[in-house]
Amino acid sequence: MKRRLLATSPVLLAAAVLAACAQQIYNTGGATFSGAGTLDVRARQIDGAAGGLGWQLNHLRPGVARAMLNLRTHVAVIEIAYDETRFTIRYVSSSNLGYDGSSIHKNYNGWIRNLERAISQQPLP
Repeated sequence: MKRRLLATSPVLLAAAVLAACAQQIYNTGGATFSGAGTLDVRARQIDGAAGGLGWQLNHLRPGVARAMLNLRTHVAVIEIAYDETRFTIRYVSSSNLGYDGSSIHKNYNGWIRNLERAISQQPLP
């Protein structure tokens, strides 16, 4: 009976597919930069890493940047807070990623982990 219900209800089928693709949202807990640097150096490291991965970056104030990734119909907006030694990446908003308050499309977490790794490994300018 359940199989027949899923097969005949496009809404239920779409919900099941989205649920299978969703994961708990990943926010970094305080990753570290490579090398020693000033706040300005850290901003340039973030710029290089984010730009290299297709993120559009806007520095809101020293120590805080907002980045947006726009892939096909998916949009992710994050905030990167940083000081001279550490940075955090936090979810702000998204479009077409199925965010429900705690879970999001699994690709989002991959994008964030890639960005975190790229920032951590970004050489000093």
